[in-house]
Amino acid sequence: MAGSRVDVVTIDTPSLGDRSYVVIDGRRALVVDPQRDIDRVQAVVAAHDAEIVAVAETHIHNDYLTGGHALARDSGADHLINRDDPVAFPRRPVSHGDVVPLGTRTTVRVVATPGHTRTHLSYVLNVDDASHSVFTGGSLLLGATGRTDLLGPDHARELAGQQWRSARTLAMTLPDVVAVHPTHGFGSLCATGSPSDDPGEATIGGQAGSNPALLLGRDAFVVAALTDLDEPPAYYARIGPANLAGPPAIDLSPPPVIDGAELRQRIAAGEWVIDLRSRSAFAVAHLAGVINLGADGPLAVQLGSLLPPGTPVTLLGSDEQIATAQRELARIGIDRPRAVSTAAPATLSGSAEPGRWRTATFDDLAAARRGRPVVVLDVRRDGEWSGGHLAGAVHVPLPELPRRVNDVPPGELWVHCGVGYRAAAAASILARHGRQAVLVDDHFDRAAAAGLTVLTGSGDRASA
Repeated sequence: MAGSRVDVVTIDTPSLGDRSYVVIDGRRALVVDPQRDIDRVQAVVAAHDAEIVAVAETHIHNDYLTGGHALARDSGADHLINRDDPVAFPRRPVSHGDVVPLGTRTTVRVVATPGHTRTHLSYVLNVDDASHSVFTGGSLLLGATGRTDLLGPDHARELAGQQWRSARTLAMTLPDVVAVHPTHGFGSLCATGSPSDDPGEATIGGQAGSNPALLLGRDAFVVAALTDLDEPPAYYARIGPANLAGPPAIDLSPPPVIDGAELRQRIAAGEWVIDLRSRSAFAVAHLAGVINLGADGPLAVQLGSLLPPGTPVTLLGSDEQIATAQRELARIGIDRPRAVSTAAPATLSGSAEPGRWRTATFDDLAAARRGRPVVVLDVRRDGEWSGGHLAGAVHVPLPELPRRVNDVPPGELWVHCGVGYRAAAAASILARHGRQAVLVDDHFDRAAAAGLTVLTGSGDRASA
């Protein structure tokens, strides 16, 4: 089928900040870094009337469960994984320099690009014997690189040096016109630095003028890559081993539905019940004791950072919200909600009045501070705090809040984050412990314009 079109189709997972890719050459397809919900990949392949001949993993992922194991098994495709990765399932082992035929016009060349992990690979797509695209996983991102501390602080500096060398290897050996297709860097916490979303930079040549790994010397890059790194989400520690073992197929069948009485019993027992509605809807009326993590935001990352391993979860929301949440959570290994409820809070609360709370802006907070003493709780990450925080605020990152509720000083409490999503989760966690808070549902970049003093650096951390 000489002359047939070669397409690269992107599959976005914005809630995790990642992308997967499907390369179509005629009726043959290569899939790169698929997420666990492989039905999205299968739909793309079916739409092109193609068959999957290879599934390529750039690395053993830490931020999501791979769908590669299930996809390769179901399709009979080769599963390309670094020869040195000790996976517990059949794969086609590949190493630096290997060339894998794909379609009539295409081959894939394997390039070792250690840094994000020790065994990281990139895949160069050749069309008609010319380099066309490179799938860089967590190596060379758009305007950034993958973080190098996920194997622990003892290895981070060495891996950062390798990351610098890997990025330069790609830049020096590939033509400027080659398209760069990273997996991370679109909001993923696997990235370091300030990734770009400018499609004009998504080539080797575009990266030459914007990527720190290609602009800085080795030592300067290593320092920059290891500066102001936040702790990775807690669930990352479980994802890598699960991917080495081979995740089971995803189960998105509907969970059991429970009534208000059983739901209230679970809340009273201290179980995790997640209200998936927007924070504005939650503020108007909600069941006491539930936690607000809306299906309209980064639910998986935040719940995965909060939830103790193996803890059962009950979801509260609309059918659509529950289906969205179930898929999002399964991507990071939070499988099968214990139960769900689609009823409105007013009908579930029994004889109790639904909970309510006040929402406000940074203008409102500034006015309150001028008139009386208030406690301001900032639940953003350490790096966000260092980049700018309110003078006199108390800092407790959201993942630490469940075990540090008693560290929050008494008094009238206002809670904020970057836009309001994490603050809503924090306010609901505080309410479970008897602390009422005003939710600042506003963008932090408006705080200075509201007249609030914004400081930088890691100091001025009010006692908590």
